[in-house]
Amino acid sequence: MEKKLRSYDWFGKSDKMGFVHRSWLRNQGYPDDYFQGKPVIGICNTWSDLTPCNGHLRDFAEIVKRGIVEAGGFPMEFPVTSLGETLMRPTTMLFRNLASMDVEETIRANPIDGVVLLTGCDKTTPSTVMGACSVDLPTIVVPGGPMLNGRFRGECVGSGSFNWLIKEKRAVENFTAEDIHEVEVGVARSQGHCMTMGTASTMACMVESLGLTLPGAAAIPAVDSRKKLMAQLSGRRIVEMVKEDLKLSKILTRQAMENSIVVNAGIGGSTNFIIHLLAIAGRIGVNLNLEDFDRIGSKIPLLVNLKPSGKYLMEDFYYAGGLPVVINELKQYLHADAITVNGKSIGENNVKPVCYNTDVISTLGQPLQPEAGIAVLKGNLCEQGAIIKPSAASKNLMKHKGRAVVFETMEDYHQRIDDPKLDIDENCVIVLKGVGPVGYPGMPEVGNVDLPDKILKKGVKDMIRISDGRMSGTAAGTVILHVSPESSIGGTLALVQNGDMIELDVENRKLHLDISEEELQKRKKAWKQPEAAASRGYVKFYIDHVQQAHLGADLDLLQGGSGSEVTRDLH
Repeated sequence: MEKKLRSYDWFGKSDKMGFVHRSWLRNQGYPDDYFQGKPVIGICNTWSDLTPCNGHLRDFAEIVKRGIVEAGGFPMEFPVTSLGETLMRPTTMLFRNLASMDVEETIRANPIDGVVLLTGCDKTTPSTVMGACSVDLPTIVVPGGPMLNGRFRGECVGSGSFNWLIKEKRAVENFTAEDIHEVEVGVARSQGHCMTMGTASTMACMVESLGLTLPGAAAIPAVDSRKKLMAQLSGRRIVEMVKEDLKLSKILTRQAMENSIVVNAGIGGSTNFIIHLLAIAGRIGVNLNLEDFDRIGSKIPLLVNLKPSGKYLMEDFYYAGGLPVVINELKQYLHADAITVNGKSIGENNVKPVCYNTDVISTLGQPLQPEAGIAVLKGNLCEQGAIIKPSAASKNLMKHKGRAVVFETMEDYHQRIDDPKLDIDENCVIVLKGVGPVGYPGMPEVGNVDLPDKILKKGVKDMIRISDGRMSGTAAGTVILHVSPESSIGGTLALVQNGDMIELDVENRKLHLDISEEELQKRKKAWKQPEAAASRGYVKFYIDHVQQAHLGADLDLLQGGSGSEVTRDLH
């Protein structure tokens, strides 16, 4: 017996409310048969002029609609909060959970049987997936795709990578204002999101490795016609998923998440992957913790030679064969039977991909690095964990002991970092406080702060930096992130003082503040919590309910889901 569609409760009844629900939609010209058993497919569109990376998704929605109609569905596009990484202040991470609430409640409140998520820019992928998880309907993701490679004087440059080098380029390589402007106009030269293996590309690979996209979707450039083909086929497929009742909870299993951790290590993905996958797991009800990322992924070889861990960009990755090649190469580490949105397993979908450039995608026999996943650190400086991305770090700093140079706030850092009198050298450890989920608020991507001018002019390009904030996936360096608990709620990071010795030992997963327990307790008693960053509105709500980084920085009251059933009508 065929399952009754969820939308039947809106459109299938002959009572007063059936009349109301249908009649107002008639002003769009829909014929009778649209209300007679066609699966209603919501197209969740994160298009916005304020989100440059998603600027093409308005057109993509029409292509998805075409596929839905061809398969006998009733497409209904709707807007949701869009998070533009390059424009929003103080950080889009502050609003990821808000956007997820928008997605969740919009899906639940409306006559939707299945959902297509149109994503692109960093937080638009995890926020929409999180919201959809809390409703748990059949769902497919259509990633918007990366830009074409940036170009500067005959060389490829990465959008989202060059900006972290501007200070160094000016101080060391004497780049002029004209040089910087020339890069500016050529680095983001097409529609799409950042084309490095930054957070946006990492999120696209995440959803493909989780089984939420059609095979091969992640790396196709936004302006490649094959991306449009993928969008149309996704529109067709979501209709079939509704008929099969292939819900998110059937795809997003523990095995799928373990697969995604392995693949993220193999591609050298962003550290932001951790905080977003933890949040997604919390919504769908999978038991996943911070230590899993180290245990499952830290020994996986790095196969993909992309910035910031390598030299190529996403366009090159696609031409080399894309994510299917990586998945096939890593098959011995994967749960091959994990189901995906096309109804086949991830193993079946990636049996015979061809690698066209082994300099871009290497083999297990000759990897770029033998171990590339995220390392989870523990110690008295981070009782609940901190993370580092070894593939983007300097090998000579992976075991180091140095003197702390402390900045209490981001403003303090900006004010003093280039002061010639600042007592700092390349052996010191930069400590930045107050940039965690509660403190900033929102946990911005400031962990990879620029080095002091006087250090850069010595030719030094990396130092150890520690914070309770995040780092852009487009950035590199020996940067310790996500220190938990954060400084603004009294974590040990809050107690670090100038001159303290800090010991990092990545191999032994150790991050230690070298002071006595007696001194630590003395400082704890003297510590006073900073004043909250807001006293009203969403930001106040966020501060009161946000969880720490090791839990995914979701809001505590959003864990799990409410399902899809809404029993009360509007009259």
